[in-house]
Amino acid sequence: MHQRLLRLTGAATAVYGLAVARRPALLARPSGLTAPDGSVPAPVAACLRPLALRDAACGLAMALAPNDAALRTATAVRIASDLGDAALLATALPARRHRVMAVAVSVGWGALSVAGLLARPRGLSTRQVS
Repeated sequence: MHQRLLRLTGAATAVYGLAVARRPALLARPSGLTAPDGSVPAPVAACLRPLALRDAACGLAMALAPNDAALRTATAVRIASDLGDAALLATALPARRHRVMAVAVSVGWGALSVAGLLARPRGLSTRQVS
């Protein structure tokens, strides 16, 4: 497991989640969920904010996990959330280009977390890792 990569991924996730909770347009625009005038309809914002807060909570759990077991658990929750987002957004967004982009981003973040779980920190041999 590469703790630093996972903690940085968690911190980035938390910051982005808090930013989207504050300004849902950060996620609504690239997802094609804005009104024709570019504003975010209140029902869209109401749906995006809980997702953003979930991401912030998962990210904080990754960044602040007190030990390896907690970090693995927080990362597993993050991966499950990313894969769930990809599955849902693959069919729910209004335009194909938005669906493709959302799936790519969700799977990409999930893959980064998987890579962090599978990676061995530099300088450690197989025998040193337990």
